[in-house]
Amino acid sequence: MKRNELQRMLLEAPYDALVLTSEISRRYATGFHSTAGVVYLSAKQAVFYTDFRYVEAARAAVTEFEVREIGGGQSYTAAVNELIGQDGVKEIALEDKMLTYAEYMSWSSALHATVVRLEDGVERLRICKEDDEVGKIVAAQRIAEQALEEVLNDIKVGATEKEIAARLTYLMLHYGAENMSFDPIVVSGANTSKPHGVPTEKEIQAGDFVTMDFGCIVDGYCSDMTRTVAVGHVTDEMQTVYDTVLNAQLAGIACCKAGVTGRDVDAAARRVIADAGYGDAFGHGFGHGVGLEIHEAPTAGQRGKAQLPAGSIVTAEPGIYLPGRFGVRIEDMLYVIEDGCIDLTEAPKGLMVL
Repeated sequence: MKRNELQRMLLEAPYDALVLTSEISRRYATGFHSTAGVVYLSAKQAVFYTDFRYVEAARAAVTEFEVREIGGGQSYTAAVNELIGQDGVKEIALEDKMLTYAEYMSWSSALHATVVRLEDGVERLRICKEDDEVGKIVAAQRIAEQALEEVLNDIKVGATEKEIAARLTYLMLHYGAENMSFDPIVVSGANTSKPHGVPTEKEIQAGDFVTMDFGCIVDGYCSDMTRTVAVGHVTDEMQTVYDTVLNAQLAGIACCKAGVTGRDVDAAARRVIADAGYGDAFGHGFGHGVGLEIHEAPTAGQRGKAQLPAGSIVTAEPGIYLPGRFGVRIEDMLYVIEDGCIDLTEAPKGLMVL
């Protein structure tokens, strides 16, 4: 239960209560999605305030927090001050990383307690996923894979990048996604050398690579995957680059387990690419955490000094990008366990020539 996790964190903290204002943290705590609301938590009370638009749905969905409606002329700070007074709170933590400076200062001046920084307390809790969270991520991944299987039929000479991106979006929504994890990346030909290229009106040509990076959301939790396919035929160099990226990914996966640092996993994959002569063409990290946000802790890149904990989920997405020519990226999601990792992605990743 997320409330229990947050209260355990609170017991170990130097402050008496915390306030969650960000949409992501509110959803993590309550399981309920809304664009407005505040979570207040102390040793004595757990309250979710929201407005008229959401209160009926929140009362039906939220079980671990008391749901209260914010009055029409009442501010969230005034509501929280009532709870501060009831609990005798001296110090209260705010999500300093999620608030603008102006918002943080406004809350600080309005609350009847000393305000301290929450820093990354909630983000640390979110790193290790519970079984139900893993299940939602897997469900999102299966929807994405189903969309991929169907969209392969649409990838042909003359189809545009935008058309394939729109088709992926439609299919994921059709099969039950709440939304996209991010705007799908669909690039072809020379555009595949751009890791985060934006779909254009470019038509797919024979001999093109087509890279698709996409994912969707189920009950708040994201999936993320990338597949690169070819149309018609490939050159020897295209095949070599593809095989190198795949071998690099497999090397990183083999290294990935609880207790290993993110940069060690990255290094295992990076060595394969460097040994093949393409070291300068892999400019991003091996992977990142996935959960309620598409990019979250932990990091599996060159700056990933922290050990990967059991229960975390990270992507495995090495790539090679040759500007003006072509690029390849292959991405899976890995569930980190004590003695290795479980690849949550079932889509095939051998080179497909359509």
